[in-house]
Amino acid sequence: MKIAANLSLLFSELPLLGRLQAAAAAGFDGVEIQFPYEVPALQLKEALARAGLPLRLINLPAGDLMTGGPGLAAVPARQAEFDAALQQALTYAAMTRPAYVNVLAGRLAAGVSREQALACLTANLGKTAAAFAVLGIGVLCEAINPLDMPGFLINTPAQLDELLRAVAHPNLQAQFDLYHMARQGLDIAAGIALLAGRIGHVQFADCPGRGEPGTGTLEFAPLLQALRSSGYEGWLGAEYKPIQETLQSLAWLPLWQARWP
Repeated sequence: MKIAANLSLLFSELPLLGRLQAAAAAGFDGVEIQFPYEVPALQLKEALARAGLPLRLINLPAGDLMTGGPGLAAVPARQAEFDAALQQALTYAAMTRPAYVNVLAGRLAAGVSREQALACLTANLGKTAAAFAVLGIGVLCEAINPLDMPGFLINTPAQLDELLRAVAHPNLQAQFDLYHMARQGLDIAAGIALLAGRIGHVQFADCPGRGEPGTGTLEFAPLLQALRSSGYEGWLGAEYKPIQETLQSLAWLPLWQARWP
């Protein structure tokens, strides 16, 4: 399994484009960036080429989600904003060529029923999956724990399974975050088994704390084995908050690369 550095959280002591060379020097195989849109697409493309790293994942723009709002994807009144975000991401991805684009479901908006929100999200995921299929770029959706992000619409593997079945588009898969599952005390191996064959990308951080592996109590070895047993052959995204400078947080990396080549 190859490992990508999430540059929105790792190497944050450097400017975004400088983090690419740092990730390459540290031994990562690729990178992911939550919202890279502050950097012109051509500049990011050129920096990726200089670093010799592929871009594995970006998120679709999500409006006010990261500042406490409901976001865009499941809010019927924000359909025009979602469509604009989709076009922005398509243009950006056509230049930077991420393997995947992740659509954040968002929070349940005031005055919107869960049924209305899910219907809106289902339609928007189908539209996004079809649009990115033309570029040969996969689309993902993930479950996020409601403790760190209260009100988030999709929390569990079961809810994600229902959503994938409702959209039923071959270019839509699950993004599976080990930390978000552990934060809720869920049976992570059972979640992997439920979504087997439909997981496009995996992210991780230790739990509790969302720090680097070894700072919490999460046992990664059986979970990585469960992923392999499920047929997963994709990447692992290191999306954690280092409790020290990033380079000092990477003792786990060569050990994982040796054990999980």
